[in-house]
Amino acid sequence: MTSGGHAAIQDEVRTLKTTERQRIIKAISEAREHGDLSENAEYHAAKEQQGLNEARIAELEDILSRADVIDVSQLSGKTVKFGAHVTLVDEDTDEESVYQIVGEQEADVKAGRISITSPIARALIGKTVGDSVEVNTPGGGKSYEILKVKFS
Repeated sequence: MTSGGHAAIQDEVRTLKTTERQRIIKAISEAREHGDLSENAEYHAAKEQQGLNEARIAELEDILSRADVIDVSQLSGKTVKFGAHVTLVDEDTDEESVYQIVGEQEADVKAGRISITSPIARALIGKTVGDSVEVNTPGGGKSYEILKVKFS
């Protein structure tokens, strides 16, 4: 995972442990004041939120404990590899796209970050500027040309 992705997960854990935990504890406390807990829907909903929050914290802490963090700013070269920002042009539509190849946990296609395990990333790994790649996507086959590879 990139150092930026690692920091984002750490921030989410911090938020879940502080802000969310306190909000849920307050909701449980308020629901308790309403009386009989066996028939108190607010109490049960707050307890369920608490369980989901704690499960998410455990999941993220597990990811962080097993993560190999790679500082992309220390990488260089002309070959597409993990952490690269790759500018592609669709050979059919001439539409340009820029993607960064990142770990699975930090992938977000709308933000231009694709998982190293995605079909596009797998096709790009090891290629250089000027290479043409064929990608089998869920929407059918696509052809891209690599215009630029940079690390930042």
